Amino acid sequence: MTGSLPLRGVKVVELGTLIAGPFCTRMLAEFGADVVKIESPRGGDPLRKWRKLHEGTSLWWYAQARNKKSVTLDLKQSEAQEIVRRLAAEADIVVENFRPGALENWGLGWDRLSALNPRLIMVRLSGFGQTGPYRDRAGFGAIGESMGGLRYVTGHPDRPPVRVGVSIGDSIAALHGVIGALMALHHRNVNGGRGQYVDVALYEAVFNMMESVLPEYGMFGYVRERSGASLPGIVPSNTYVTRDARYVVIGANADSIFKRMMTAIGRSDLAQDPALAHNDGRVARTDEIEKVIGDWVAAHELDHVLAVLEKADVPSAKIYDIADIVRDAHYAAREMIREFRLKDGKTVKLPGIVPKLSETPGETRWIGPDLGAHTAEVLGTLGYSAEQQADLRRRGVI
Repeated sequence: MTGSLPLRGVKVVELGTLIAGPFCTRMLAEFGADVVKIESPRGGDPLRKWRKLHEGTSLWWYAQARNKKSVTLDLKQSEAQEIVRRLAAEADIVVENFRPGALENWGLGWDRLSALNPRLIMVRLSGFGQTGPYRDRAGFGAIGESMGGLRYVTGHPDRPPVRVGVSIGDSIAALHGVIGALMALHHRNVNGGRGQYVDVALYEAVFNMMESVLPEYGMFGYVRERSGASLPGIVPSNTYVTRDARYVVIGANADSIFKRMMTAIGRSDLAQDPALAHNDGRVARTDEIEKVIGDWVAAHELDHVLAVLEKADVPSAKIYDIADIVRDAHYAAREMIREFRLKDGKTVKLPGIVPKLSETPGETRWIGPDLGAHTAEVLGTLGYSAEQQADLRRRGVI
């Protein structure tokens, strides 16, 4: 299968830590790109120690760094900087998520690297982008989620804004980085264009997902507020509690689906009400509709609710926790729960590859590597002898 990976032959250098940059390169690596991840010799990527650890290593690490080669370099030292320049001279893509100006201070900025390799594509992920009055501010995903507008609309109207339970801002930015890299790669390879850099600001990536909030404000001065579990202005789409205290999400907001649902729960009067035939009419009677559905769900256990709605072809689902996901037959059939063996013989579950390509699917060739596991291999390809590497290691360069 390896020979058919769609990004086979694409060389990527990762200069980044934690989430946004590494998630971007993770996806490139999953589809065959040769990713060399540069890490500090003193502990490596901090994500190695984040969340739950097994034998001192984050279980998250095994997914985030899969298919990557770990090379240790102290980027504050000139000899390490020269190694990066040599790698970049042969690379197709460099991905970095330092604060703007950091790479320039090390002689690794866009101007320097693109002069060495005019075909180079550089993906630059940062809190606020490479330009503008905020470019020098520190900006993690949480800040991007806040300034991009996502946090403001998340939560209940009578409570402070809340966060999504994962680092969604970083991940959204990473996906924009992947898209930008592939567009730039296509332009270079198919349209005969030069290399270029892709400037991804976390707050802009989040803002790009904010649907109609801007045109609604621009036209009507309307500021969308927090709406709890419902989808504002789209009725019905909400979360409800069953008799056995389980949570079910129901999305019956399409006109035909609304009719089917009302008929299925014994409210044909609402199904046939011409005032409720379209979404704008249902929005005007949101409270009434929500009470009807909420009361029906509360009178039945989860399995009955889901069975009735599935028979009526109404989109619905229990809210899954991770145990539900691991037990789910559909996840298994789609190979979304994969197991890999660690060095101590224990197994670790990692998510399958997304998206699924019919002819050139991605794969996990190896899980997140030990710190510096590929330093000798990669430096050897650059012509560094074993003696030279030993000297670099002795002086803390690698």
